[in-house]
Amino acid sequence: MTPDQISRWNDELYEQSPLEITRWAVAHAPGRAVVSTNFRPYEAVILHLATQAQSRIPVLWVDHGYNRPATYRHAEELRRMLDLDLRAYLPRITVAHREAVYGSVPDTSDEEALKQFSAQMKLEPFQRGMKELAPLVWITALRKSQNPNRAGLDIVSVDENFGTLKVSPLFHATDEELEAYLQRHSLPNEWDYFDPAKADEKRECGLHAAWGGQAVRS
Repeated sequence: MTPDQISRWNDELYEQSPLEITRWAVAHAPGRAVVSTNFRPYEAVILHLATQAQSRIPVLWVDHGYNRPATYRHAEELRRMLDLDLRAYLPRITVAHREAVYGSVPDTSDEEALKQFSAQMKLEPFQRGMKELAPLVWITALRKSQNPNRAGLDIVSVDENFGTLKVSPLFHATDEELEAYLQRHSLPNEWDYFDPAKADEKRECGLHAAWGGQAVRS
């Protein structure tokens, strides 16, 4: 895939609806597309879109063990409601084991420790999942408004960390548009969510950042 081809696809998809973009993604890699989720707020939207485009599409979820009870209940509700083919990948070390050896989750004052935590508890199981599922297309809920790094991406991009075409049907969507989608399709939302690998909403956990690939390999 050349930069010109990626640019042309982004131009063609800019005016398309999220469902049309999702269907384009699935059609671009028949039987070789996955959608990822962390069950954060508004994740029901991308999961609904993906299952509309392809019934029982593999759903890659890294359950790092630090999710709050409401997030686990939300995951189970959506799994039943949307008949999700949920593929959960867990770190190779439990939360109890990790905290006994390394201590509690680092905060933003220790960037290197936080990156190490992300690599260990989130990036490694995600990479393992991507290797096993071997998708050609990775559908994400990534949006440009989430943080400065993501603002520099687009609907379609080549993901160097995981060697796939990354498609983000909701890239240009606003919170108001997502809220309307939830209401229109009677989908639940969940706000009691925290990602320890990010620690701050403006940080990257590594999945969509260049340093993530190196963190897993090191």
